Amino acid sequence: MTELVVLADDKGLPAGTADKATIHTAETPLHFAFSAYLLDDAGRVLLSRRALGKRTWPGVWTNSYCGHPGPGESNEAAVVRRGLEEMGIPAAALGEVETVLPEFRYRAVDSSGIVENEICPVFVVRISDPALLDPNPQEIDSHDWATPQQLFDAVDATPFAFSPWLVEELADPRLRERLLQG
Repeated sequence: MTELVVLADDKGLPAGTADKATIHTAETPLHFAFSAYLLDDAGRVLLSRRALGKRTWPGVWTNSYCGHPGPGESNEAAVVRRGLEEMGIPAAALGEVETVLPEFRYRAVDSSGIVENEICPVFVVRISDPALLDPNPQEIDSHDWATPQQLFDAVDATPFAFSPWLVEELADPRLRERLLQG
């Protein structure tokens, strides 16, 4: 089954669709995506290491999970869908999908020359039971929990060790403040 991503024009409006499997190249068109940060009841943040088979940034540590809304799908629905597909989290285990950085957009080039070029709102979601995590090994190599301050300290000291979108997202004080609130 072909997974479609929604392309965007320079004004941030939908401008068609493309096959996700073919879109990420050296000339990736602007498209819609999202980043999600999971918090547990202790206020810790789930970090994930991208699977080694991923086309972009394989083996790199990043936020909890990411994805692309499909045609006609809201960002919030995509966050819930990808929570199940990528992290194995049933929808019932997720709390409110809270938008923190609605206008986040970035462009980055990985070491292979593949480009990420996304309008990528950032969300925070609470998980009711971290024991329900069952990451898809095609998406996630490993994962671990960190306090927000541990995450900030690590990213500030070694930004090269993390995905460029995570580093850019955490440069916004609104996301740091929200993560500290737990």
